[in-house]
Amino acid sequence: MTGLNCFLGRFWRDEDGASAAEYALLLAIIAAGMAASAGVLGEAIAAALDNASNCINEGFNCTP
Repeated sequence: MTGLNCFLGRFWRDEDGASAAEYALLLAIIAAGMAASAGVLGEAIAAALDNASNCINEGFNCTP
C-alpha cells in the first residue's frame, strides 16, 4: 500500500500537467476567436459580393 501512497503523493505534487492544461485552454480561446472572426469575415465578403453583383446589374448607375 505504501507504493500506491507514494505514487499518489508524487502525482498530486507533479505540476507538469498544469502547463499542458494551460496550453490547451489557450488553444481553445484562440480557436474560438478564430471561429468568431471567420464568421464575421464571411458575412463581410458576402455583403461585398452582393454589392458588386448589384453594381454590375445596374450598370453605370451604381452607388457603392
